[in-house]
Amino acid sequence: MEKLSVSLEDYIEEIYSQVLKNGNAKVTDIAKSLNVRKASVTGALNVLAEKKLINYAPYSPITLTVKGEKIAKSVLEKHEKIAEFFTEILGLDNKEAVEIACKMEHIVSEKVFENMTKLTDFVKSGNFNIKNLY
Repeated sequence: MEKLSVSLEDYIEEIYSQVLKNGNAKVTDIAKSLNVRKASVTGALNVLAEKKLINYAPYSPITLTVKGEKIAKSVLEKHEKIAEFFTEILGLDNKEAVEIACKMEHIVSEKVFENMTKLTDFVKSGNFNIKNLY
């Protein structure tokens, strides 16, 4: 799967979120949600369109291509699993967990992510016993 910059991952994740809610995304809504200028959004959309990850034309609704949706789902899954680790394992409140997950999803290695997910699943399975750690 194509590796995107942190910024482009944030854009594609936001587009995906809006597409799920509204069927498409709009420049104004993306700018508002990510707290950036419309010009910044337009620049990112042009890059994502060049990479064939979104369907985009000025003043038209934005949708994801199949490839773009696959990447967006992957980014969102990572975000959600990391947030779950912070709430379920470390006991953070949801707001803080989501904020940290948003930053970490871009830098955590696949191995660390895989191990965080395994630990979360293990603890949630009910098989967790402190004696299993020793």
